Amino acid sequence: MEFAIVDIETTGGAPSGGGITEIAVLIHDGEQIVHEFQTLINPGHHVPAYITGLTGIDNSMVRSAPTFQEIADQLWTLLDGRIFVAHSVNFDFGFIREAFLKTGKELNSQKLCTVRLSRKVYPGLGSYSLGRLCESQKIPILARHRAMGDAKATALLFDRMMKERQEVIFSSLKKNSGEAFLPPHFPLGKFRQIPESCGVYYMLNAKGKVIYVGKALNIRDRFKGHFSGRDLPHLKQQLKGEVVDLQWQLTGSEVMALLVETLEIKRLWPQFNSALKLPKALWGLFHYQDGSGYHRFQVAKLTKNLRPLETFFSSDEALQFLKSGIENYRLCQKLCGLRKVSCEVVQDQNCLGACRSGENPDSYNLRVDEFIKLIHESKKDLMLTLPGREDGEKAFCYFEAGMLSRYSFLKREEFPDPNELETVPKVPETFYILRQFIHQISPDQIRVFAGQ
Repeated sequence: MEFAIVDIETTGGAPSGGGITEIAVLIHDGEQIVHEFQTLINPGHHVPAYITGLTGIDNSMVRSAPTFQEIADQLWTLLDGRIFVAHSVNFDFGFIREAFLKTGKELNSQKLCTVRLSRKVYPGLGSYSLGRLCESQKIPILARHRAMGDAKATALLFDRMMKERQEVIFSSLKKNSGEAFLPPHFPLGKFRQIPESCGVYYMLNAKGKVIYVGKALNIRDRFKGHFSGRDLPHLKQQLKGEVVDLQWQLTGSEVMALLVETLEIKRLWPQFNSALKLPKALWGLFHYQDGSGYHRFQVAKLTKNLRPLETFFSSDEALQFLKSGIENYRLCQKLCGLRKVSCEVVQDQNCLGACRSGENPDSYNLRVDEFIKLIHESKKDLMLTLPGREDGEKAFCYFEAGMLSRYSFLKREEFPDPNELETVPKVPETFYILRQFIHQISPDQIRVFAGQ
């Protein structure tokens, strides 16, 4: 049994609309790494500036690189028949599988996720990101956010788990088919029809009534997850006893899936969905300038006297939003209130040195201003274009005062008039979804409507 440990870098977005810019594959024979492969890839379209800021890969680097089609046969030889291993495996597998489909091949490898495995082998950690895991296990990452650097770190982590808790690896392989966990009245044939794609799904009971609505990057994997694991066993048994059918609609992107899921829960109020409720206490992201001229952020509970840049349901949500901004704009965790010591002490490669005065305030504040600008623009009337469900299609979403009011899937490149889109009821929760993802979306995918 051999394992293909994989990491990719991409242009961002979803597999249907994004492209792979770099790939690394390490072959592990169960004892050690026996083969390495890496290459830059020409994705066939523009590499956004924020991706270059994160990975260091720019358009000039991939311009003369091979296309995926040119390396497809070599890559297929490495992956076919081996167990596909990656950190957050569905992301890497989804992009590679989509790229192979465009060459006429369908990759159906068994998969192992080192995030899930590490939760079992190293329970109780505060974070299972690759960086945090390697930090806790003293595993070096020589080139963070580059394919071979992350692949080698993943391989070292996997090798360590294989040697310490081999039974966890093999137990996960047995369970990953998911068929042993199917509800008693759910047909196996139906299960095999469930797409491994991003979208919204609807569980139905024997009367044809929708009893649960959910969203997933991989609908089949998420459906399996409802009936495995130890969380909420009573609720899982209730759901397992009632579901007899599954329907779904593909959305093309996680953002679109979240929006559609929110609308559908509000429309159907399924029996097994928790109601979307506003909490009693709200949290805010606050911004100020320190005595040295650096812009800083702070997450805190809302008060009557201070006006936040953004409002959140929980501190966890606020911190996650801030962390995404830090990663996308290469901000300093110490200046953002998330770390007490200098980033240099923990060898944080994302920080460019502002916390030790290695980067001047003007340079640092430019990136802060870009982050804040997107936050402000998310509150205006705007339209987003997102990946569609198939080639040549895009999703267009129109937000009024931050809330989704219209959307459609259209086969066109240019932004339509908002009146061409289908109207939907305004749901306040869509404002928070927009706010959560706005800074991850390329500026050319956003049109702000003047005078709103």
